[in-house]
Amino acid sequence: MCTLHQALAPARIVPGGLATPGLVAHMLISRYCDHLPLFRQSQIFARHGLAISRSTLSGWVGHACWRLERLHERLVAHVMAGSRVFADDTTLPVLDPGRGCTKTGRLWAYTRDDRSHGGTATPAVVFHYEPDRQGCRPAAHLETFSGILQVDGYAGFEALANDGRIVLAACWSHARRKFYELHEAGSPVATEALGRIAEL
Repeated sequence: MCTLHQALAPARIVPGGLATPGLVAHMLISRYCDHLPLFRQSQIFARHGLAISRSTLSGWVGHACWRLERLHERLVAHVMAGSRVFADDTTLPVLDPGRGCTKTGRLWAYTRDDRSHGGTATPAVVFHYEPDRQGCRPAAHLETFSGILQVDGYAGFEALANDGRIVLAACWSHARRKFYELHEAGSPVATEALGRIAEL
């Protein structure tokens, strides 16, 4: 008598779903790197004869985020373990449902890259989305970091240096900009400062 043995099918990224990791990765990259909203992706799939609703795509995003959460935690731990971290933020248009327009959110970036200082750790950057630019945002992101934090002139970073755990290193480009503005207004002191900065 012959017996058949079959290996279990590999686990799906979406339990009970047919979406492959490649399809979910494509959908996420289209959404977050190429800024293609889910409803448009649904329309694109429909043109190819695939009826995949926006709610289904949204569910896939949720499953992918759940699976990527541990990777994000490891990435944050790696960046915050560095002795030097660069921090900055930028504006980000965010859909504002019900108003038919977008609002402005903030994307905070924290970078670890010690290659120019002879470091051998893998360079990395981690991003955090926040709805605003309040000083409590970087304070929460950097609660496990201690070391040198390279920043621009944003006043919200200043409170981070109060307990001595973080030392702020100002950005030369931002500092130089103020001297340049004074130089353009005719200040000889600012002109001399620009010359000294150039020598450095």
